[in-house]
Amino acid sequence: MVLKAAKKIKMLLLDVDGVLTDGKVIYNDQGGEAKSFDIKDGHGLKLLMRCNIDVALITGRKSEALLHRAKDLGITMVYQRILDKIKIYDKILLEKGLTDQEVCYVGDDLVDLPPLRRAGFSVAVADGVDEVREAADYVTQKKGGEGAVREVCELILKAQNRWEEVTRRYFSR
Repeated sequence: MVLKAAKKIKMLLLDVDGVLTDGKVIYNDQGGEAKSFDIKDGHGLKLLMRCNIDVALITGRKSEALLHRAKDLGITMVYQRILDKIKIYDKILLEKGLTDQEVCYVGDDLVDLPPLRRAGFSVAVADGVDEVREAADYVTQKKGGEGAVREVCELILKAQNRWEEVTRRYFSR
């Protein structure tokens, strides 16, 4: 079931805090915030995008650090301060002409349940809350911010028989 669902994916939608990060927010004395992103997660996202699988980020918070990370990765669809994630989910699908079955959603907390339940392939990170892990088609081995997104990217690419194609250049020299 997991591989069958992953085979159809044309777009990856990600929550941010607790999925792309470990969920911790660090504030400095001036009120600026810092987040930690896993480099392997970023490389996995780049591999997906090289295979023409779109990526969008949906978060309830607003963060300049996230905008910098998204720009670094070439992700242009970044939606911040989104408390009703199903509305933006519907908007993205309409704009991209996609069906639920062509979307993978990765989340970790209760606010992620509506899009998680709709997506053709739903994923919870290993340290997600119980309700999210129970609702998901797949639960990662890795925690949020610690390689969970890379795990999902690899699963999708391998299910679509694109892993060797997209990684060939690393082994050919």
